[in-house]
Parts: sequence; C-alpha cells; structure tokens
Amino acid sequence: MRIVFMGSSAASATCLRAILRESTLEVVGVVTQPDRPAGRGKALSPCPCKAFAVSRGIRAIITPEDVNSPESMMQLRAWNPDAAVVVAYGQFLKAPLLNLPEYGCINCHFSLLPKYRGASPVVACIANGDLRTGISIIRMGLGMDDGPILLQSYEPVYSDTTGGDLMEALAVAGGVTLAKALKMMEKGTLPPEIQQNHDDATFARKLKKTDGLVNWADPVLVIERRIRAYYPWPGVYTFLPERFSRKGRRLVILRASFVPLKDEWRGVEPGTILATTRKGPVVKGGDTALLLTELKPEGGGVMDGEAFLNGRKLVPFEDKLMEA
Repeated sequence: MRIVFMGSSAASATCLRAILRESTLEVVGVVTQPDRPAGRGKALSPCPCKAFAVSRGIRAIITPEDVNSPESMMQLRAWNPDAAVVVAYGQFLKAPLLNLPEYGCINCHFSLLPKYRGASPVVACIANGDLRTGISIIRMGLGMDDGPILLQSYEPVYSDTTGGDLMEALAVAGGVTLAKALKMMEKGTLPPEIQQNHDDATFARKLKKTDGLVNWADPVLVIERRIRAYYPWPGVYTFLPERFSRKGRRLVILRASFVPLKDEWRGVEPGTILATTRKGPVVKGGDTALLLTELKPEGGGVMDGEAFLNGRKLVPFEDKLMEA
C-alpha cells in the first residue's frame, strides 16, 4: 500500500515509525508543517515529525502553509497514494484532498471517539478524571473528527498519570493500531465501519498558556488533575505574594498531593498557605488542601517542595498564593 503520511508532533513521528516498520506499507511522501522559529536565537527549526523523517532518510517531504493549495495537490497526485495517513497534522483537509486516495484519508485520534473530538483529547481525559481512554482510527470527512470508526484500542489512565505520560503511551498504541488497520484495509479484513453517534460527541478545545492559571477556589481534586493533565504543557501556575517580586513571582506547580483539612484550617480563604512542611507548602483549596511537592519558580529550575521553601520563607495564614 502506497502511503502519504501527514503529521507534525512527536506523537506523529512515533506513528510514522510504526508504519515504516511494516514491509507492506510504503511511505511515498511525508507532509509536515513548515519550519518555525524556535529557541533563544529564533532560528528556523523543523517540527518533530519532519526531523524524524529526515533522520530515516526520507527525502520526499513537503511543508506547505496550505496543504489544499494547487501546488500541494499537484505533488500529492504525483505521489499517487493509496491512502493518506493523518496524525496531529494541524491543518484542515478539504474535499479534493480527502477524496484523492483510493482508501481515503485515515486519521489516528487520541481518544475513544465520539468523546473528546478536537485538539486536546489527552489533556481533557486526565482533567476530567477518566479511568480509560484509547485510540480511534477513523476515515476522515469534512467535519472535525466525526468520520466513521475503523478500529479502536484502549489504554488505562492511572491516578498519577500526567499528560506527557499518557501522550507517550497513546502514541505507541496509536502507531500499532494504525499499522494494523492499514494492513487489514489492504487485505479487506477490516470489520464494518461504525458511524459515530454525534449526539454523544464532546469536544476538547485547543489550550492556551493562560489556561494553566490556578483558581484556588476550585476543589483540590480539580486542581490536582489539572496539574497532571497540563504537564508538560501548558503547565499549571500561580503567583507568589507581591513581596517576592524581585525574585520573580510566577510559580509552576509540577506535582501535588491531597491533605485532609484540619479544623483550624476551615474557613480560611482559598490560596492561603496553611503550613510549611519538609515536603513543601500546604495550600488551601476550595474544599480541602494541597501539598505542593514539586515546583519550578520563575527563572529557576525544578525543585522539590523542601528546597523551594528553603529559599522562600512563606508565612502560614499570612501569605497567599495569588491568581495574578
């Protein structure tokens, strides 16, 4: 089967690796996002998928600003693919492209559709406390992630799973499931397509950096899930009291654990420092409390809670972590 692969992220690269391992699946071209400025020097850098493709000796690579443009379509027709595989590519495909390959455009989506259509299904899964998620291989249509399901696989979500952990696991599972679906498609052994129930669909919107700002009035379960879900991006953060402005007030929270609420802590305003322990500061949430065990201060490196407190003397019941 002749395949054009379209992707941009590290997860895309993992799925491309899985396809390249299959002798019956021939990657005749790769489509990625254009090189973008990155790093302090803002030099142009390739996306992870392009960097991987180049490392594997693939030279048939295009990086169009608009994959639906006449120039892009001309190249895609020249490659004559049987199927186009799309994994976290980042551009919408229009009808001429969707209808170009014999087997259509096949997408690997990192959720159990129709749940969590959209840009951030892995984050949404953890933030909402799901115990299970998975991979959906679909035939793409004009809508967002609404095409018929060809194959699915499942992945557990544990109580300490972060967004980064789950994305890595799903990328591996996605590559395996995607390669399996393509081989079955070529042999004609795929099970009947399953149409999605659009009434059951939920959406996971694209996140912004500011989405990571803590609202300490939220229940601590919500805050803790977001800390894990938003790692490594966009990250959950708060601000130290104003007297710390010279050192930098922005504080990224990487790990936290629940603390039962003592009687003397009841009625205290959310965000207030309740105690300073050897493991880190204890902060009042909307209901109970959180112990912050791993942090990254502005301009500094990652440190445990004890090391953080050694350099920043927080006063219980007087100091408060702020929202701005």
